[in-house]
Amino acid sequence: MKTFKNLYPQIYTFANLERAFRKARRGKRHKPNVAAFECNLDIELLSLMDDLAGESYRPGGYRHFHIYDGKPRRISAAPFRDRVVHHALCNVIEPIWEARFIHDSYACRPGKGTHAALDRCTHFARRYPYVLQADIVQFFPSVDHEILHNLLARYLACPPTMRLVDKIIDSGRGIHAARYQMQWFPGDDLLAAARPRGLPIGNQTSQFWANVYLHELDRFVKQELRCPAYLRYCDDFMLFAPDKPTLHRWRQEIEVFLTTLRLKIHTCKTSVHPVANGIPFLGFIVYPTHRRLKRSNGVAFQRRYKRQRRQLAHGTLSYRQLDQSVQAWIAHAAHGDTWGLRCSLLRPPIPKRRSAL
Repeated sequence: MKTFKNLYPQIYTFANLERAFRKARRGKRHKPNVAAFECNLDIELLSLMDDLAGESYRPGGYRHFHIYDGKPRRISAAPFRDRVVHHALCNVIEPIWEARFIHDSYACRPGKGTHAALDRCTHFARRYPYVLQADIVQFFPSVDHEILHNLLARYLACPPTMRLVDKIIDSGRGIHAARYQMQWFPGDDLLAAARPRGLPIGNQTSQFWANVYLHELDRFVKQELRCPAYLRYCDDFMLFAPDKPTLHRWRQEIEVFLTTLRLKIHTCKTSVHPVANGIPFLGFIVYPTHRRLKRSNGVAFQRRYKRQRRQLAHGTLSYRQLDQSVQAWIAHAAHGDTWGLRCSLLRPPIPKRRSAL
């Protein structure tokens, strides 16, 4: 197995930090902390270079907020300076794993994403009559720091890089403690409750490390179970087969394997069913012959569009902002058979603004 050494000097080069800065600010240039960093860009990047070169860098505190994405999620946002470091680290180490990831892992990877995952799901649904659909209980809160460290150290034979990795991993310790429901595994004693665990949802590193962690599941399914039709998007995964008994057997073997990662699958959200019944996945219901948008997504857009038209009428939203929002939703919804739905939801006329912005 090939290992990689002398990576650390590549992380803190000025060119890599500048590239990381541009990635970190994408879509956030209007935020005050990003603008302040950019106003003193050279000074900030040189300061980061010194801190990283001397290994005196320490992650800052997180800012927490909640979003509702089908279910409530607690997002933990690192300071912008730390986000630059996260991107700088990923710029160097992500390619090592990208060359090893399986084709059918679709979350947070170049050239992949939700729509590619939906297309692959449709492809498998047309070839196989049954699917095992599952996701993992509290995945991000459950990620075990020791296991993650060992998976990364398998290829990173560079001590200073691993020390930086450990600082970032450790910054997420206990971040989900209030909501994490302790999961027990064979051989655990009371000390298992004190094992460091959890990755902040929102970090660039967390998204990448989620793929590193679950790459072990991908390998198990492809190499040990030899499932030819498998795909995963973050902690949601599916296996397709010509019969139900095979999928039930695979489910049992996966449950046993996941204990090695200290993970469990949702018993109430895991099922084996015919693909003809529809596969709820990434905001759509996927059938072999067509694809429908989930009703909850259409209702959410309808409410948002109504609110935005009201804001436009009061002059608190511009036509450009409304158009960008609507076009983004149309582009997403168009990946399903939604022509009639789009016509219906977009039928209400656009009001005139009462005052200009």
